[in-house]
Amino acid sequence: MLFNSYEFIFAFLPVCLTLYFIIGAKLPKLAVPFLVIASLIFYSYWDIRYLPLLLLSIISNYLFGLLIEKYKSKMYLILGICFNFALLIYFKYTFFIAANFNELFNTAFKIPNIILPLGISFFTFTQTAFLVDAYRGETKQYNFSTYCLFVTIFPHLIAGPILHHREMVPQFLNPKNLTINWNNIWLGTVIFIVGLAKKVLIADHLALFANPIFSLAGSGAEPAFIESWIASLSYSMQLYFDFSGYSEMAIGLALLFNFKIPVNFFSPYKAKNIIEFWRRWHISLSNYLRDYLYIPLGGNRRGESRRIINLLTTMLLGGLWHGAGWNFVVWGGLHGAYLTINHMWQSLWHKKFAPQPKWNFYKSTASILSHMLTFVSVVIAWVFFRAENIETAMRIVKGMFGINGISVRQDIAAKLETINWLHLSPDGFLPLSSIPLGKVTLSLTVALAIAFCLPNMFELLSKYNPALGLGTYSGIKVNEKYSKLLLHPISAVILGMLAGISILGLSKVSEFLYFQF
Repeated sequence: MLFNSYEFIFAFLPVCLTLYFIIGAKLPKLAVPFLVIASLIFYSYWDIRYLPLLLLSIISNYLFGLLIEKYKSKMYLILGICFNFALLIYFKYTFFIAANFNELFNTAFKIPNIILPLGISFFTFTQTAFLVDAYRGETKQYNFSTYCLFVTIFPHLIAGPILHHREMVPQFLNPKNLTINWNNIWLGTVIFIVGLAKKVLIADHLALFANPIFSLAGSGAEPAFIESWIASLSYSMQLYFDFSGYSEMAIGLALLFNFKIPVNFFSPYKAKNIIEFWRRWHISLSNYLRDYLYIPLGGNRRGESRRIINLLTTMLLGGLWHGAGWNFVVWGGLHGAYLTINHMWQSLWHKKFAPQPKWNFYKSTASILSHMLTFVSVVIAWVFFRAENIETAMRIVKGMFGINGISVRQDIAAKLETINWLHLSPDGFLPLSSIPLGKVTLSLTVALAIAFCLPNMFELLSKYNPALGLGTYSGIKVNEKYSKLLLHPISAVILGMLAGISILGLSKVSEFLYFQF
């Protein structure tokens, strides 16, 4: 079931919310089991065939957790982790492994047609972290229904954020959360509406520009300069608003039930470097990779060379987590290289320039250039993230660097025909896709302006602390000066219009991009 669907908004959500508070008032001990059942219905609506897999994973991890807590045995921890990743590898990576094995050794192993279960990466990572924390002595013996809700609570189940038991279980056991809190209803509704608008009105609209060009590149066409940049920028902004929209809708939905889940997205394109980008983009995954992979590998404690290896390893595995394909490995490798260069440059900058006051002007200029370089680097990496394979990605990237030539209108080509090195073509700005240039220019301008210039929802609502992890947790401070804006009557009118227009757009329901991971 999708958040951006009629059946969810007008059937599942109101029924679930109403019954939750009725049960909470009359039979409070059944509130958690009820939400578990509702979340399993939500999950099964998409494809009930994988409900047994989810239940098997939950039951197995719960039992492993009990054994680890009781015996403090590393053997049970290893068995639990192996079980989790065996399921993940089978369902997510069997085709990738078999196809590459066949190509490498010229074999002909039959590759099974395995459908990727929704949310398998998220519920696998969530439970693996639980097992590790159990071994560290950081968990308690939760009852089974509470543990089930921790894993399956529907706002996060399909596409995150990755939850932590310390943050969520106390909320499930708090009796105050069983009664209606109208402030949370208001906050949750506002955040949900804005997230829905981002998905329906912006992300899905930008897909109309990105998809045709990537499809053409996938069929062998070589987009020229302008068309390649339109494809890469359109997808970059589509993914931005798609993931931002889902993250906000998830937080808004959790608030309706009086729960706070972690902030997972905080204006990442405003980052001035790649390190900050990963503190703002998919924050729960970044923290997970840091706490359960990078630091256990040694982090930065064993010298510069080892830190580089650890960074690259973490990001390569992070790339594979997103998808079973070499294009995702390249994407992870690029970000690993970006982070390595960023750390080395910061070290050099602080040693050579930062202590000297006379460099203040240059530092301001460098800050602007740093923002631009970070954004362009991220956009280039997104091409590999979006493309079906490396060959398709390279056609787009070559076009972005002008290697495929520059296609312009005939009159412009005639005026600049003496500049031979530009490889000008008089076929028009977008000869392959025939996308209206004015429409795509306006759409991208609006999207970029929102992403770079406007405060995000958590800055607007920072006074009300609507999510976990704001401020020190995410490493980013929020500004409370915007909070009064949402109390203005005009804001209510705008939100009502956004809700109405977004709901009208639900006739073209599309999946969230992170569903496939």
